[in-house]
Amino acid sequence: MTTTTLDSALPVGDVIGIRTHLNNVVAASGTSDLKEILAPIAGDMAVVDGLIRKRLSSEVVLINEIGNYIIGAGGKRLRPALVLLAARALGARGELPNLLAVVIEFIHTATLLHDDVVDHSDRRRGRKTANAVWGNAGAVLSGDFLYSRSFQLMVEADRMPVMRVMADTTNAIAEGEVLQLLNCNDPDVTEARYLRVIELKTARLFQAAAAVGAIAADAPEAFCAQLAQFGHSFGMAYQLIDDLLDYTADPEVSGKNIGGDLAEGKPTLPLLYAMQHGTAAQSALIRDAITNGRVERIKEVLETVEATDAIPYTRALAEQCSASALEALNGLPDSPYRTAMVELVRFSVKRDR
Repeated sequence: MTTTTLDSALPVGDVIGIRTHLNNVVAASGTSDLKEILAPIAGDMAVVDGLIRKRLSSEVVLINEIGNYIIGAGGKRLRPALVLLAARALGARGELPNLLAVVIEFIHTATLLHDDVVDHSDRRRGRKTANAVWGNAGAVLSGDFLYSRSFQLMVEADRMPVMRVMADTTNAIAEGEVLQLLNCNDPDVTEARYLRVIELKTARLFQAAAAVGAIAADAPEAFCAQLAQFGHSFGMAYQLIDDLLDYTADPEVSGKNIGGDLAEGKPTLPLLYAMQHGTAAQSALIRDAITNGRVERIKEVLETVEATDAIPYTRALAEQCSASALEALNGLPDSPYRTAMVELVRFSVKRDR
């Protein structure tokens, strides 16, 4: 399976053209309500929710407590939804897609547990993180349990192509975590290095979700590659918007602390662009903020991000990725599931949380 990595800057002049193209392509997809978008797989999602709770069960009480706490926090469940949409769009029947959706959600949840420990986060989705409640050791070990349980479920699925995809994916996610750690507090991170991190940390799991959905449908290799490309581009767009929301979202809506990435010294695209295109004073401000995690200067940072057009630049790059995702759906049979995937693309760049 091949993917396209974004490794060059997007000319500002392309912003209007890309936005117009995307809006034209998805103009028929007027809804931004996620529940409505995912209506075609509502029954499957209910089954997956039940399987998650059943397969999460352990004789170790702490694992149950932490697992139920994280799963119970909700979230969009986009990754398992992508498994189901891809599988059903390609004609899959039966329960295999549901089982693989649980695999994807367990791996995603494990990464969240580990991320929050590494980032010293105390808030996610508007509530305390697991490490803030039970401590780092309990959160890390429970994440390990979810990883190992996901591989037990893959053995149960008995599909070697799924094992191959997920083995590569979990390895890529780990590489992305380490690369992000190296990037922290480094103002000399390039846009290409930043994009590589979000490709490994985020896009690869979206890619895997769509790919295993296609595998569950016994789809031809060409369709598996198409769906993998869709997931990859979708994931890139999603993470770009996520990083943008750190500087634009209402914390009461998003459940994130404003400037959380800055506090952790993460040089995300809005900061990198502002530093590269601001005045000498603005660049020095951003450089110092990244190096020292100066969240106390968030007001000045926000003003600089806005003044340098870092917000429309980042959004335009997300829209470019979204356009690539839509192109990857060409040739997929028309169905409510394909329509839902198109609508998810629109949702990913318009969301506020």
